[in-house]
Amino acid sequence: MTTAASDKVFKKTEHKRARRAMNARDLTLDDDAPVSKEFGNPWGAPKDGKQWIDARRFPEIMRK
Repeated sequence: MTTAASDKVFKKTEHKRARRAMNARDLTLDDDAPVSKEFGNPWGAPKDGKQWIDARRFPEIMRK
């Protein structure tokens, strides 16, 4: 259940951020690569499925 059409723009920008962060690091030193979890949080994406549901109209969905 989502209201967004696609995650394409979000994914492109987050992958670009990750690539730029990787290129900015000097890996010849003892510098670790950035963790992949730093970029592209799926819960922050526009298509993460957040939507308000009226419990009175749909009691079977909101039963718990």
